[in-house]
Amino acid sequence: MLSEDQNRALTEVGAGTPMGELLRRYWMPVAAVAELDDHPTKPVRLMGENLVLYKDKAGAYGLVDRHCPHRRADLSYGWPESCGLRCHYHGWLWDHTGRCLQQPFEEVAHPEAKFKDRVRIKAYPVEAKGGLLWAYLGPPPVPLVPTWEPFTWQNGFVQIVFSEVPCNWFQCQENSIDPVHFEWLHSNWSRALSGADGQRSPTHLKVGFEEFEYGFIYRRVLEGQSEQDELWTVGRCCLWPNCLFTGGHFEWRVPIDDSNMLSVGWFFDRVPNEMEPYRQERIPYWYSPIKDDLTGRWITSHVMNQDFVAWVGQGTVADRTQEHLGESDRGVIMMRRRILEDAERVAKGEEPKGVIRDPEKNRLVRLPIIGRDFFVNGSSKVEGETSRQRTPGLPLRTEFPFLIGQPEEVRAAFRRAMGLPESGVDARSTAG
Repeated sequence: MLSEDQNRALTEVGAGTPMGELLRRYWMPVAAVAELDDHPTKPVRLMGENLVLYKDKAGAYGLVDRHCPHRRADLSYGWPESCGLRCHYHGWLWDHTGRCLQQPFEEVAHPEAKFKDRVRIKAYPVEAKGGLLWAYLGPPPVPLVPTWEPFTWQNGFVQIVFSEVPCNWFQCQENSIDPVHFEWLHSNWSRALSGADGQRSPTHLKVGFEEFEYGFIYRRVLEGQSEQDELWTVGRCCLWPNCLFTGGHFEWRVPIDDSNMLSVGWFFDRVPNEMEPYRQERIPYWYSPIKDDLTGRWITSHVMNQDFVAWVGQGTVADRTQEHLGESDRGVIMMRRRILEDAERVAKGEEPKGVIRDPEKNRLVRLPIIGRDFFVNGSSKVEGETSRQRTPGLPLRTEFPFLIGQPEEVRAAFRRAMGLPESGVDARSTAG
């Protein structure tokens, strides 16, 4: 069990807190590139800071304080111009560095005062990569946005899905190094929910955890498998500091504040060889609900929705002083210890784990990937439908199993990319 002070250190994300300072050393995904193409301003709350993300008419991105320092107007209602964001209240114009470029009436009344040169607004760097917009709230020098290997893959259908989850980020990230929950939360519970709970899923026989440069690897052996299976030889990745990477998709747990988390999912589906070459001109994005509007209950039908139920069920901020950890929690214990050590390292002015500054290394950052050959080279449609498996027990999917609410236009685009008929029965997956 942790002490109250340790639990507070793990969960508070505001500026000046141990974890808040650590997380500010990393780039955080905050929106989809296509989102700003559709609507050039977006209010963002990130690690307790109220900000506005925008794209100006020259195509440059900015992330600045939500409120104009003149009379505190909400800049998410401003409009982008050729360079910067114009406040709708009195017309003050701000660029992506926080400089005030224009103060229309002040410049008429007192042009000699150069008042605009004495006013600045909080501003943070923004970069686009992988169809996502990334923000960095930390001190200089600014590190590189990681070029994770899947961002370089070709011939794939990518979609980005957001959900706002009303709980602290860290209980969500702990899920990233908890392999046994797949057996129960996603397999046995799914059977129980469907009324088919008489048959249990294969049980875990062995789990293992190890640290690597960019996080932790967890390994497992299930009934009917051996240590020769890739679930043990390769494993899955708890990506530092706030992501799960399973090979085909990323799940970032981005802190909104101490009590809320933005789930950012990036999903890659390799098209069959018969559909190559496939080029995706625009990466679609959508928002997935987490509650049933009619009943007020949490949605339980999809894989990540089941995760959300487990996380919010721990409370807004999990009380780790009341836990009783077991053998399956060795990875959780390792991660907690390591992230607290990293927070101490940052407090001493040192570099934390996994920060990338070498451009050559960042050309392509390799990660542990089960089925890498499939993601890179693909397979035929016939092979995919009959024999090829991405994970033991998981056939190549024809529908989206992770989150509820996929828009019909995204579903239709996916099916076209895969060479599937326009109609199809919704499918659920219970493996991970």
